[in-house]
Order: sequence, then C-alpha cells, then structure tokens
Amino acid sequence: MIARWLSAVLLVCLALPASAQKPETLVFAAASLSDALTEIGKVYEAGGGGKVRFNFAGSNDLARQIEAGAPAAVFISANQAQMGRLQKAGKVRAGDAFALLGNTLVVIEPREGRVRSVGSARGLLGFERLSLADPAAVPAGVYAKTWLEHEGVWAQIAPKVVPALDVRAALAAVAAGNLPVGIVYATDAASTDKVRVVYRVPAEATPDLRYFAAPVAPGSPAATSFVAFLKGPKARAIFARYGFTPGG
Repeated sequence: MIARWLSAVLLVCLALPASAQKPETLVFAAASLSDALTEIGKVYEAGGGGKVRFNFAGSNDLARQIEAGAPAAVFISANQAQMGRLQKAGKVRAGDAFALLGNTLVVIEPREGRVRSVGSARGLLGFERLSLADPAAVPAGVYAKTWLEHEGVWAQIAPKVVPALDVRAALAAVAAGNLPVGIVYATDAASTDKVRVVYRVPAEATPDLRYFAAPVAPGSPAATSFVAFLKGPKARAIFARYGFTPGG
C-alpha cells in the first residue's frame, strides 16, 4: 500500500513542470523596474527557473521592509545608498551586491494640454507645482534633487514639489493631468502614451544613477539562480528593450 502511494506521488512530481518543483523566489525591486522585471520573471519561469514573485515599491520603503524582517530573497535598489543600508544591517553580504543597470532622468508633461518649453532646469521655475518621487528618500527624487541643486534652482523649486511614494506614482500624477510637470526616469516616461518628454537630463548630470542587485542574506540557491539570470543575455536584452543601460 505504501509502495503504491509513493509511486503515485513520484508520478505526480514527474508530471509537474520543472518550475513547479522549485521554491518560489520573492524579489523586492524598485518600482521603475516593474514592467521589465515582470517580463523577465515570465521568461525565467518558462525556462524552468522556478516561480518568481515581485514586490515593487520605492527602494527606501523596500529596504525598510527587509530590515524589519520581510522574507525577500533578492533586493534590487534604484541606488547604492539603500543597498548600503542593508549591508550595514547585515541583510546583504559584503561583495554580493553589483551594479545591474543604468537609467536617465527626463522632464515630462501631460500629453493632453499645451506644450510648455523646458530647455533646462531653470525652465521648471515657471511651473507652480512639480511631481517628484519623495526627494528626501526615494532614489528617483534624490537624483532629481541632486541635479536641481547642481543647477542652482533647488531652493526655488523645493516649495513647489508634490512628493510621491515612488517614481511610478510621480509619473501617474502627471499622466492623469493632476500636476503640470514632473521628473521621472526615461524608462518610466516610455511606459505610457499619456505623457510627453520635454527635456532629457544629460547623463553626465547624474553619473551615479545606477541600480544595484543582490541576494538577501543568508541567501538561497533560488536567489542565486535568479540573480545569475539577471546578468545573462536574455534578461539584458529585455532590460535594453525597455530603455535601461548596462550598469557596469
């Protein structure tokens, strides 16, 4: 009887796809990566890599959740500061984090409405409100603040900022026409036809704009496997199609 039961269980396991027999990998990733990573996750699963589940939010919020004990297997941050925060907390081992991707900032306006010229950072001074991921914590907002400070206009623009929880929320506020202008990543602007890009921030103005990835300690074979896939040609091709640049 027991032998028959074991045989039945074995047959069921053999009938399952390879991905169903592998543990799920929970990935905490910056909101700006949601479209690209969702596609990458599907390709990874289809290739037998195992089930991947994502939690997308601002990198600062994700780091806080991991510090508090959230069961993330992989962390992908939109800046090095939040990755460093987890390294100091012992949640990411030294040497495990690496630069995964690059991006750039753009100034956007709602597609519906009159076009207003923004030829530089000073062009933002003519707007009464500005949509921005929280510049005190969220990487996209921190990068934008750094650029505006370098251009000497942050003190004048800061009172006009309407902070958002993450860069996708900042994008949504402009796309819906609730705010007249915003600063987001170029990849976010490309994800919707409801905004238009009116200025591209030169890449050299934000030289440290990079995403970092790492398994969350203590690590697992599933996390190591997915991180390795992110470095591979299939994932790289998908990231490039969404407008991301290599991080190295």
